[in-house]
Amino acid sequence: MKRKKILIVAGEASGDLHAAHLIKALRSKDPHIEIFGIGGKKMEEAGAEIIYDIVELAVVGFVEVIKHFRTFKRMLEKLLILLEARKPDVVILVDYPGFNLRFAKYVNEKNIPIIYYISPQIWAWGKNRIAEIKKLVDKMIVIFGFEEELYRTAGVKVSFVGHPFLDIVHSGWKKEETIHNLHLKHHSVRIALLPGSRRQEIEKHLPVMLKACEMIERQLPRTEFILSRRRELDSSVYNKIIESSKIKPHSLDNRPYEIMEIADLVIVSSGSATLETAIMEKPMVIIYKTSLLTWFLARNMIKIPDIGLVNVVAGKRIVPELIQFEANAKNIATEALDILNNDERRRGIKENLRKLKGKLGEKGAANRAAHVIIHKFLS
Repeated sequence: MKRKKILIVAGEASGDLHAAHLIKALRSKDPHIEIFGIGGKKMEEAGAEIIYDIVELAVVGFVEVIKHFRTFKRMLEKLLILLEARKPDVVILVDYPGFNLRFAKYVNEKNIPIIYYISPQIWAWGKNRIAEIKKLVDKMIVIFGFEEELYRTAGVKVSFVGHPFLDIVHSGWKKEETIHNLHLKHHSVRIALLPGSRRQEIEKHLPVMLKACEMIERQLPRTEFILSRRRELDSSVYNKIIESSKIKPHSLDNRPYEIMEIADLVIVSSGSATLETAIMEKPMVIIYKTSLLTWFLARNMIKIPDIGLVNVVAGKRIVPELIQFEANAKNIATEALDILNNDERRRGIKENLRKLKGKLGEKGAANRAAHVIIHKFLS
């Protein structure tokens, strides 16, 4: 029997994580599937052959993408060579729409089925892209219920599988173990800092987070701060910023859930980490800053009142979000202190986060996605 081949493209840390779990689910159903493409360490550990590592692709924003044009051009050229040489039976695109939808046009010309897992956020900025997706993509596999309705109404073949974070997000350590490993006090107030997964996000967010922490510490001297770091990034990215700050946070590499578990509050960069924080049922303050030009361009394209995924899925603002000019130390500290000092507000946030979890479907998203792929495209 001919071995089935899958080409998969994930362009950033969250895509690498979701793709890795999908790869494991696919291999559990068919151990002989050959999987190769673009991704990171998690996909490689799951059994994919990585032909282009995503570390240098972790950029966001119009200006930043233009600066990395040559990188994207080289990546596209490698993928086109792969299409010809390896002739995959199916191509799976994971989020990363700016690149993936462009690549999809070339795949479509080869009459290779295209599956899109983790939908582009067209509901925020690009509903006009639905027509393009309908033409190029054979199957959308979505992780939010409202996305299923959006695509189905537009005539796109779609399946809702639930959110994969429901299987992924949990602490691997007991609370006491994390407190011991980080040498924390037992009765302190703890604030987790999640500045983002990309270098440029950390450079934008961590300095203002630490300045806010200085203000918080003046009001709550018993507060301890814990920084979630990515091992894949050069440690100097973090160290240079921390060296110039009065706050010297405790830190852990690649252990965000352990950090969230012991936190009373999370200050988090807008993105998928906000949903992870929600699943852990932790009160949060969402922030996001980008280059001025990117911000001015994006604000005219974004068609929804909130950009934090937690607020988008909830359909209303259930946690504070401070974007661009509002994301300053004073505002962050004010929101954080109000949540920490206001029992009623904190309880209300936690109740809304529990309701939000109910909108994310049931556990087993990657297995359901793998079932759709194998039975509709590889059987």
